[in-house]
Amino acid sequence: MAAYFGNAADDLVPDGLAGFARAHASLLVHDTEHGYLLARDTAPGRRVGLLSGGGSGHEPLHAGFVGRGMLDAAVPGRIFASPHNRSLYEASVAAAREDGVLHIVKNYTGDRINFGIAAERLAHRGIPCARVLVDDDLASDSEDIRAGRRGTGGTVLVEKILGAAADGGLGLDELAKLGHDLVARCRTLAVASRAHTAPGTDHPAFELDPGQLEFGVGIHGERADRARVHGPSRELVAEMTGALLEALAPAPGDPVIALVNGLGSVTPLELYGVFGELARLLDDRGLVLARSLVGDYVTALDMRGFSITLMVADPLVLERYDAPVRTAALHW
Repeated sequence: MAAYFGNAADDLVPDGLAGFARAHASLLVHDTEHGYLLARDTAPGRRVGLLSGGGSGHEPLHAGFVGRGMLDAAVPGRIFASPHNRSLYEASVAAAREDGVLHIVKNYTGDRINFGIAAERLAHRGIPCARVLVDDDLASDSEDIRAGRRGTGGTVLVEKILGAAADGGLGLDELAKLGHDLVARCRTLAVASRAHTAPGTDHPAFELDPGQLEFGVGIHGERADRARVHGPSRELVAEMTGALLEALAPAPGDPVIALVNGLGSVTPLELYGVFGELARLLDDRGLVLARSLVGDYVTALDMRGFSITLMVADPLVLERYDAPVRTAALHW
């Protein structure tokens, strides 16, 4: 196991989860029997529990967003693999409130299947359940991709805003409707100059020619439909931002929330440089950069790359974004 610090490749997830739960024991409880993390403290006014999950290797997503103002529970799977429907069901029962539980699901086939089975089991138990499917990845917006757009960086913004709305007492149907609206307002695009290394090997998941980068890479190492020259950030960020704004079509003066997200091996210095270019471009387009996040929020193991997420906002979205949050990875 040359590439990672750990006891063995198969131990990375259980060992990491155990350490995470110990480090943040004031925020959450780790149910080792069923493999989920449950918040110790969420708003008493919530009528609906919020639950998300997915493959490990994307930390801090989703475990890092369990706590006051965001998720009631998160269910991690194995690396880049959906959690089992049994774990999702048990976590949903634990997280559910009087109006049920809302599943926030990234659009991948395994996640959709396992969350769906868990929802069916909840229905048999009489626990209301609804789903918000996050499919913000612009690079997979193609009729040739049968599963549709992937769920990526926008998941963080959706979970934050829905968390504040749940704290405000919205019901299950209202939260589901809001979630669908937020996803429609949001798109993400990612690039990488080096693939992640699969645990247990010392080889990258794919190879790139020198001086090339993948334009539109996925968070599991899905190849883009094209590579391009790895040139100056000013040109790269302009191409990415142009594509995102073309898809979202905001009007001049619209407020925008921006997330510049590291995929695992890009330094903060580089990410802030990317953000500076993005901010300048948004200013030039007459858009209002209302809120921003810069850092590692949805990673892909040790992939050397970054993503940009833009969400077109309004005053209520910004108010909910600003609401207090206390989780391991996000707090204000």
